[in-house]
Amino acid sequence: MTNTEAPDWFTANAKIYDKGEVVTNPFSGDSIELNNVELSMYDFILGAQMVISYNPDCDHFEETSNNIEKGIEWFKKVNPEAFIVLLD
Repeated sequence: MTNTEAPDWFTANAKIYDKGEVVTNPFSGDSIELNNVELSMYDFILGAQMVISYNPDCDHFEETSNNIEKGIEWFKKVNPEAFIVLLD
């Protein structure tokens, strides 16, 4: 597991977990180990997707959508395998 650095836009507003863990894609059943930064970003992406899917009229819809896209692009660069297993 590498010591991945979180982007500034993320660390300004999010908590970075102390530890990583193995995450399983609920649809495929495939699993992959994420470090603490990757797990923090993954949880952020899923949580943000949930927020805007339940409340598409929220005040921060555009900002949240943009942050989801930035998080996904970050994953593609930092851990392409995890992106494919969990987010593709």
